[in-house]
Amino acid sequence: MGANLGRAELRQANLTRANLQGADLRGANLRWADLSGADLRWADLSGAVLSGANLTGADLSNATLIGTSLVHVDLTRATLIGVDWAGADLTGHR
Repeated sequence: MGANLGRAELRQANLTRANLQGADLRGANLRWADLSGADLRWADLSGAVLSGANLTGADLSNATLIGTSLVHVDLTRATLIGVDWAGADLTGHR
């Protein structure tokens, strides 16, 4: 099991290449955070807000993004195999 960061305030955090595999990020505020190259495999981001976040090259394999706000998120070269997108808002993503 990964870190428990549920409801954490991580707005504009620099999490470049962070190992967040299996982390609980439910309801976390990750607006404008830099998660480029981060390992988010099996992470639970349900209800999290990632609006404007940089997920370039991040690995989100098997992550849970139920109800997650991904407005204007950069998903360039991100690995998205097995992601649960149910109810996620992907408006304006790249």
